Amino acid sequence: MPKRHIAAYLDGELDAVVCSQLEEHLKLCAACSAELVEQRLLLCTLDSTFNHSSNLPLPTDFARVVAARAESDMSGVRDRRENTLALRLCAGLAIAAFALLVWLPAECCWACAGVCSAGWLVFLILVWTTVHDAVAGLTIISRVLGNGLFPGSLFAGLVALLLLGLVLLVFSRLIANYHRTRLID
Repeated sequence: MPKRHIAAYLDGELDAVVCSQLEEHLKLCAACSAELVEQRLLLCTLDSTFNHSSNLPLPTDFARVVAARAESDMSGVRDRRENTLALRLCAGLAIAAFALLVWLPAECCWACAGVCSAGWLVFLILVWTTVHDAVAGLTIISRVLGNGLFPGSLFAGLVALLLLGLVLLVFSRLIANYHRTRLID
């Protein structure tokens, strides 16, 4: 018999037929009888605990603090595998975005701007969209890295964000130097 039948039996929720079947089964099965005794003991312990008043003093705003903590604490919502998968996806998307930015020739941007009557406007929109998407992506990546590597530490997350910014600055300088040397050759 499933444990839920034993719990329903103790709560008086079983109909007469199932109740009599369970009682017959309990006479023959030692494991289910032991489970019935264990659940009765648990119920007795809970009853005695809740019936006695506690002398433990609680802070005046205890309910508000617990409710606020329950609403804001998301640490147990996702397990480590999901965080690792999100980090890998973000890293893959960042690599793909940087590869596309490096691969996309600058002539293509200028050609699009020259074809349109207001070419400078198209170019500014392209630059603005690129900068906006890069900042949004970096924000997401830094939050994932900060929460994944240093959960709960604002200082460590800030240091990780600064290191990420430094790496991106050095990376962009390397790309710029590469393109300058390529133009000279």
